[in-house]
Amino acid sequence: MTGHIDDVVRLLPWVGPEGKPCFLSGDGSGGYLARLADNMEAVQLGLAADLMKEARGVLDGRGWTSGELHLLAVQLTEALTDVHRVAESRGARLADPVWDNADAIDDDDDAPLERPAEAAG
Repeated sequence: MTGHIDDVVRLLPWVGPEGKPCFLSGDGSGGYLARLADNMEAVQLGLAADLMKEARGVLDGRGWTSGELHLLAVQLTEALTDVHRVAESRGARLADPVWDNADAIDDDDDAPLERPAEAAG
């Protein structure tokens, strides 16, 4: 990172050799790695959607074995991990997050949703 205010840090949709998150630093102009990450995210989201359909079929059939359920749980956990990473990455790149504290959403179901006051600057 060069220290410029225009630098963007992006959480990539894969992890490093030690399981640690990988980040891409740049100006957000959409270079090769950014496009690769976009494509990887699209594949991960598509695989998760396919797995959800498969899970519904397995669970609706009610004829599963414990091994099938275990495999389904493992696959769903992997897909959810990928989807969570994609959501975290995309959320971090939003220009103007609506909520600083997502827990506040559940505090009062009947209260209207409001944007936080803009920071003085």
